[in-house]
Order: sequence, then C-alpha cells, then structure tokens
Amino acid sequence: MRLIINKIILFLSTLAAVLGLIFLFWILITLTIKGIKSVNLYIFTHDLVENGLRNLLIGQFVLSLIAIVIGVPIGMVAGIYLQEYSFNNKFALFIRNLSDVMMSAPSIVIGTFVYAILVNPIGHMNGWAGAVALAILMLPIVVRTTDDMLGLVPKELREAGVAIGAPKYRVIFDIIIKAAKVGIMTGLLLAFARIIGETAPLLFTSGNSQYFTLNLNHEFPSLTVAIYNLATMPDKHLVDIAWAGAFILTFFVLVINLLGRYIIKDKK
Repeated sequence: MRLIINKIILFLSTLAAVLGLIFLFWILITLTIKGIKSVNLYIFTHDLVENGLRNLLIGQFVLSLIAIVIGVPIGMVAGIYLQEYSFNNKFALFIRNLSDVMMSAPSIVIGTFVYAILVNPIGHMNGWAGAVALAILMLPIVVRTTDDMLGLVPKELREAGVAIGAPKYRVIFDIIIKAAKVGIMTGLLLAFARIIGETAPLLFTSGNSQYFTLNLNHEFPSLTVAIYNLATMPDKHLVDIAWAGAFILTFFVLVINLLGRYIIKDKK
C-alpha cells in the first residue's frame, strides 16, 4: 500500500513540476517572440517621449543602485549583529521573525508605507521615495542571507582569530566575512534581481517621467512602471515598446540569477 501511495505522490509531484515548466516556458517564449522583434538600437538611444527606453533603463538602474547603497550596508550590519553579537537573545529572535515577515510582505504594502512617510508629506512623488521603497524590499533578504551565511562559518575560524589576539571586529571582517563572501554575494545578487523588477512600490513613490532626468526630487523614470502603463495603451506601437522593455528586463534578471547560481556552483 505504501509503495502505491508513494508512486501516486511521485506521479502527482512530477505532473505539477511539468505543468509549472510548461507555463514558464510558455511565458518566456511569448515574451521572447513579442519582445525581441521590438528591440532595436533606436529604443536604447531615445527617451520615452520619443518612443524609446533610454531614460527608463537609466532611471531603473539609478533607483536600484541607490537602493543597494541604502539597503546593503544596513542589512549586512544587522546580519552581523544577529550572528556575532546577539547571542540569540529575544531581541535577535524578534528581528529574525520580523525579517521573515517582511520578506513575505506584498511589495505594494511597502510602497503604501513609503508613500505615507516620504510622498504624502512632500505633496508629490519623487525618486528618493522609490529608492527607499526598493531598499526596504531588499533589506530582509540581505539580513537573512548575511545571518545564515555567517552562521555556516565554522566556529574554529573564530577561535583561531581570537587566539592570535585579533579584536572581534577584525575577526569578523578579515576572517568570517571573507569565508562567507560567496554566499553573501549570491544573496546580494538575488536581492538586486528582485528589486530591479518591482513595479507596485514605484507606482506610489517615484511615479514615472517621460523625460531623461537624474533629479530625484521629482517624479523619476522607471522601466517597470512604464511597462505597466504602456501595456494598457490602445496604440499598438506603444504596446510593442512595453513588450521590448519586458523582454530586456526579464533577460537581465535571468542573467543575474544565472550568475548567482554559477557563483555557488563554482564555489562547490
């Protein structure tokens, strides 16, 4: 009887995996067919107001890079505290649980929160709010990755550092983090891959601009929001531009994820 149940469960699991892969390849093939025919040099050299994507691509990367500058240091310091200084006290348990909750929180909730504190008081959308929203989204991933990767470092390395008389902060930065750098870097890449494709938090925070700008004090161009807006337009040419943007963004996120997996595989 157990063998029969095992075969049934195995069949259902395999069927679910196959169905998932079918839908995944269906989406990727459709996106590739519709997107690649709309990709050309023109969209990389002109802004949205001229039916191009240049300002959107640059704007998306600017927001993501600022989010990294904000989120990575805070997340890594928090992860180091949890693993090296907290000694698993109640506060550390609270931070870990909060990080897990934030990791599963809908991104639109984060966008609404940032809207309330950085957009509504000012009276208009701005690029800083968008970058902060993305930083908050990546923060729990960085915290959890740093915490987990440092936890995998053998305690003997810590003891060796202390034995030679090195202060704790030197042991952490010169020994422990170096030993866990591959895992931490992979987590950072995955966090970056997540935020660069986010749309919902930017709808409420940075908005979208049709023109090229690096002024974060006003509405800021972003590729994801533009794709959302263009995809609903009645003009077929604008919809084609949305397909091109979606293809470029998907390709970039795919490259980042593959790079993260390659780093892990190469380390093994």
